[in-house]
Amino acid sequence: MSTRSYDWLAHHARTRPDRIAQVDLATDRSFTWLEMNERTNRLATALAGEFGIGHEDRVAVLANNNSNFFEVQFACWKLGAIFVPLNWRLAVAELEFIAGDCSPEVIIFDNDMAEAAAQVAKLCDIEHRINWDGASGDAGYDTADYEEVLASAGTDVDVHPSTHGTALTVMYTSGTTGRPKGAIITQGMTFWNAVNCTEFFRLGSEMINLAFLPLFHTGGLNVFANPGFHYGATTLVMRSFDPAEALRLLTDPEVGVTHFIGVPANYLFMSQVPAFEDASFPTIVTACVGGSPTPLPLIQTWESKGLPLQQAYGMTETSPLVLALKPEDCSVKIGSAGLPCLHTEVRVVDELGSDVAPGETGELWVRGPNVTPGYWNRPEANEASFTDGFLHTGDATRQDEEGFFYVVDRWKDMYISGGENVYPAEVESVIFELPEVGEVAVIGVPDERWVEVGRAIVVAKKGAQLDEATVINHCRAKLARYKVPQSVVFVDEIPHNATGKVLKRELRDSYST
Repeated sequence: MSTRSYDWLAHHARTRPDRIAQVDLATDRSFTWLEMNERTNRLATALAGEFGIGHEDRVAVLANNNSNFFEVQFACWKLGAIFVPLNWRLAVAELEFIAGDCSPEVIIFDNDMAEAAAQVAKLCDIEHRINWDGASGDAGYDTADYEEVLASAGTDVDVHPSTHGTALTVMYTSGTTGRPKGAIITQGMTFWNAVNCTEFFRLGSEMINLAFLPLFHTGGLNVFANPGFHYGATTLVMRSFDPAEALRLLTDPEVGVTHFIGVPANYLFMSQVPAFEDASFPTIVTACVGGSPTPLPLIQTWESKGLPLQQAYGMTETSPLVLALKPEDCSVKIGSAGLPCLHTEVRVVDELGSDVAPGETGELWVRGPNVTPGYWNRPEANEASFTDGFLHTGDATRQDEEGFFYVVDRWKDMYISGGENVYPAEVESVIFELPEVGEVAVIGVPDERWVEVGRAIVVAKKGAQLDEATVINHCRAKLARYKVPQSVVFVDEIPHNATGKVLKRELRDSYST
């Protein structure tokens, strides 16, 4: 078997074979580095032999969090195949578009996602299906059992030569045009993200990471799970986020969690658990928060427990870390997304691409080895998204005199609900399918639970009968739950500028309360 240095699992299997690599908390399974590497080798051998997976073939996963996620990722790594984690919150129609775009040869899923996986497989003609909760079959589509696949395979993998430029993952993120885009994540990006995280978050082989964000999301996968795999640390995988159980794990010194990341909603829900009143966090080294700005009262609530929340900023396209606060700056630079990572170059520019002065607001641009080389099958997006290697983030940002950055607005009208990006154009397109709708604009409005939720501003056609329930129910049938507007306001007209563009800022000023 190859001893190529880019095979992280093989390296740790040699240097720390008996150390625990990961624990699946839902099934109470744990795997040493030697065991994880062996299981991953078996999966890679089976994918290559039984299922014909080779260089740059795509392998999709549609499932709740499970330690198997990382076995699939690293099996793809060994084969030079491409791992495609799918967002299980999406509707089948949305998943159909993604699968049609990247054309996976295999879809791996769990029982909760079996029906959706079967529909997507049929709609997109995905030949092979693997269920990691057991085998089944219907309508001519046989489904293999994940554990049986591993048990019947050998461990001698023909490892594909790889470099930091080799594509590892395609991770889909919603686009402003309403269609998802697949950001290409290379092995080098994954490596440099681990390096970038180290300074701010004090990573190393002794860390114990608790992963409760969805693993289809860059936060769950890459902060701090993949950096932990790089350093030979231990990752504890929660099937899904449960506030009381997460709080129990974080406060238990015998569990010994040192690192974790959550979105503001996670921290809010944990702070509302009765046990939080007497909670302490003796083993925590880093509590990271990202996904959306964190309200000041929530920061203060956790700081009162001796646990500063380290605000960070990143994107799927940037691996994700771009900016972060050091622990000592959390209470000094409240509201700041922090300083740039060591191996990341950032600029704040005006509409002409010229740098703005400190204190002025412009668009954040990012360049570095942690930035995607582009989008899968999207040459037009690649051309529009980069200038001299700088990625246009679409986020309005300012920098203070001390060099700290503040993300002050979403340049592309995106809002974030429960840590998930929602792009109004996608929701507007769905609402406009209703024949009674003359015009629609969607904005994000404040929400105590989810930070922001959608509100649809609708102009009904003359003489048409349309109510709030009809609009919301239509969206529920077409969109993931977090994208569905929570309210609808009917108006006579929507404001536009001289060129006909909807004035979203005026809508937010008028209808955000």
